[in-house]
Amino acid sequence: MKRIYSILKLTFIASILLGSQGCELELELNDRYTDNTIWENPESIDMVMLGMYNEFHRFAFGQFPIGYDNKTDGLTDIMKYTSSAEGSGSVNLLAFEPSRVSASTPQLNYWSTGYVRVRRLNEFIYGLNNYSSLSEEERLDYEAEARFIRGYTYFWLVKLYGSVVLLDELTSEPNNPRSSEKESWDFVLNDFMFAAENLPLKSEVESGRATKGAAYAFLARAALYAGSIAEYGNKQYNPDPLTGISSSEQDRYYQVAADAAEKVGDLGYSLYPDFEELFTTPENSEAIFSMHYQQPSLTHSFDYDFTPPIDNNNRVEGVPTAEVVNEFEMANGQEFSWSNSSMAQNPYANREPRFYGSILYNGADWQGTTLETYVGGNVGFVDYGYEVNPSTTVTGYYVRKYLYESNEDFVQYGSSQSWMVIRYAEVLLIKAEAELKLGNIDAAKDALNEVRSRVDLPNVTANSHDALMEAIEHERIVELAFEGHRYWDLRRWRKAHIELDEMRVHGHRITRAGDGTFEYEVVDSDKQDRNFTTNLYYLPIPVSEIANNNALEQIQGW
Repeated sequence: MKRIYSILKLTFIASILLGSQGCELELELNDRYTDNTIWENPESIDMVMLGMYNEFHRFAFGQFPIGYDNKTDGLTDIMKYTSSAEGSGSVNLLAFEPSRVSASTPQLNYWSTGYVRVRRLNEFIYGLNNYSSLSEEERLDYEAEARFIRGYTYFWLVKLYGSVVLLDELTSEPNNPRSSEKESWDFVLNDFMFAAENLPLKSEVESGRATKGAAYAFLARAALYAGSIAEYGNKQYNPDPLTGISSSEQDRYYQVAADAAEKVGDLGYSLYPDFEELFTTPENSEAIFSMHYQQPSLTHSFDYDFTPPIDNNNRVEGVPTAEVVNEFEMANGQEFSWSNSSMAQNPYANREPRFYGSILYNGADWQGTTLETYVGGNVGFVDYGYEVNPSTTVTGYYVRKYLYESNEDFVQYGSSQSWMVIRYAEVLLIKAEAELKLGNIDAAKDALNEVRSRVDLPNVTANSHDALMEAIEHERIVELAFEGHRYWDLRRWRKAHIELDEMRVHGHRITRAGDGTFEYEVVDSDKQDRNFTTNLYYLPIPVSEIANNNALEQIQGW
């Protein structure tokens, strides 16, 4: 087996490769992939491989390069971004005006960046198999790791564009056509399957490197997406002959997802018992694949972006909406309702554990302070648009999940909590959905109830397909809130044009009466309608890429 670095050395190398601000300074191969100084030195080979993991940091904490590095949850009904300005408020402007997306200004653009990574990975695989002095076992291990990252890169390309250029080996040919969406998803699945069959178990590698369990987990995720496109898209939302997948393929993909999810469970992963501690506990039984950070060399800005502004001069980029707050059940499993007078009188009492692990609310304890999110309180409230960059809540709530409460110096030193790229709870939700689609209702309920039992909620009672799918959608909202899934879920279910069009998100303006009681008023936190048009299910290829590739044609509709 290849030399395995300790976690401290991995972090040290990653800090050199990434830089504290996330810039890419990795050892590149490009036209030097035959350089003997690289391929005859096992440590150099490992450093090149480590640099490839930059691709996961690019999407850390659900972010995506929309203007001011906003997160895609802000395009949905679960999070409201506070700024109304170009730049930090680009996510709001894009939610309001999808016409901003075009082939010349694609906004959600990953084409060129993704293909830079694909080329580097293909260079690595070529050099590995033609010039390295490693053993056959070592080369196979590294190729599995490279194809794991290539599968992840193509996963993003395919879910954005549907029909993409497939490059399974190093080529000097600049003109390459798009393949069909079915072929594209199958390419992703093949890479993850190869990785799953050849990567080592978690116990055999240091944290932060690809493993057999991680490959099976991503295989399950990608196959679920492909099955959803076949079922819900069914080639009806875009006229391009290469986009869409026939509904006849859905069962095949759902079966791959269910089987891969089962493999992950067989490898010994389990739900971490404490939901709130889960997100600040780097090594836990639920974390299948994580990106690690370490102060001061390799940090991120999640605390700076989301912590309530008690004593720190930090910005507050995004805050939870009233819509997501209302999704969390009572501790006994009863649906929360403002129409219930006892619930409305004390709306944050006796809620399920995921509420307290995900949301900071009026009266919550945080860093030794009782948060006052009411008008005039210590972490305030301001109507959206009243200030351009308010750095306070515009809904009455703040994010709790992933915040590191003991980190009070994040403005100066950054944050170091790990990001779980994929965790076992998501795999169980994948299994529940895939089994349901295959007609296995009991298996679907078992997987769903395992997620609910971790937070002491009663089993679901749904027995029909539609009712159980509704329960799964609910669980994905509350279990995976603020982890960057909601926007992509609505797209793959082809519900974004229903749920996100001509709608507005809301908050609660809380006022404190003289006797210490509170009144809760539902307020419009958008001030104008959001819009989502069906052409956004397939994003345009940038015009510069079309100009550079004579065999590449724009996706129809753009």
